[in-house]
Amino acid sequence: MQPGSHIADLSALRTTTARLERRAAADRGAMPLSFGLSHVDAALPGGGLLKGALHEACGAGPQVEHGAAAALLAAGLLARVPGEVLWVLEQRDIYPPALAEVGLTPNRVVYVHARKPGTVLLVMEEGLRHRGLACVVGEFSGALSLTASRRLQLAAERSGVTAFLLRRSRRFDDPVLREPSAAVTRWRVGTVQSAPPVLHAPETPGIGPALWRLELIRCRGGEAHSWIVEAFDATGRCRLVAELADRPAAPGADRPAAPEPRRAVA
Repeated sequence: MQPGSHIADLSALRTTTARLERRAAADRGAMPLSFGLSHVDAALPGGGLLKGALHEACGAGPQVEHGAAAALLAAGLLARVPGEVLWVLEQRDIYPPALAEVGLTPNRVVYVHARKPGTVLLVMEEGLRHRGLACVVGEFSGALSLTASRRLQLAAERSGVTAFLLRRSRRFDDPVLREPSAAVTRWRVGTVQSAPPVLHAPETPGIGPALWRLELIRCRGGEAHSWIVEAFDATGRCRLVAELADRPAAPGADRPAAPEPRRAVA
C-alpha cells in the first residue's frame, strides 16, 4: 500500500456514504432539519440534520450546569418544524417555559413520564410508529446498547419521524456516552461565558447573549466539528459568534493618524 492511499480510500468512503445519506433523504421526500447556519449545515452530509433518523445530544458537564442546553438544542431545532412533538421524560424536571423561550410552545408538546430508562426507549419506539408526529424526544440516562439504538434508528427510518435521544450524565466525559450507537449524529453542547455588553470595557459587569459550545462529536458520512453559537431565540434561530468579535482592536487602531510633517519654505 502506497503512503497516504488509506487516506484517499477513507475520503472516498465518506463521499459515498454522504451520497447514500442524501439519496435516502430524497427517497423519503424529507428536507433536512437545518440549523440556519451555513457553517454548521455544510458540515452535515445532507446540508442539515437528516429527518427520519436518530440523533443523540448530551450536555458538556453535570446536569445542573449543562444538561438543559441539550434539551434547548433539540427544542430550538424543532421550533421551525410544524407538527406535534412527543417528549418522553425519565425525570420530571422539564421546564416548558424554557422550551417556549427557544420557540417550542407548550401546545405542540405531549409529555410522557416514563420513570425508568428502559421504559423511555419503549415509549420512544412506540411513538416513532406514528407518522403524524414531527419528532420524538427522549431523555435517557445510563448505558445504551447498540441493539437498542438500532431499534430506534430503524423505527425512525420506517415512519420518517425524527428522533432525538438526550443522554443525561453527571460526568463531563462519561464512558457510556462514547459507546457505539446507530445514531446518525452525536452532539455535545455546553454553556460558555457570555461576552461583556461593552466590548471595549471588559471589566464592565453585565449579561450578554447566552453562548453555547456546539460540538459535532460523530456524524455518519462527515467529520467532527466545533462552533461557538448564540443560543436559540424565541423564533428558533441561532447565530454563529464572529471569530474576531471579542478580540481587542489592534494597537493604535483607534488613534488618529499623525499629521504629515510641514515642508520648509525657501
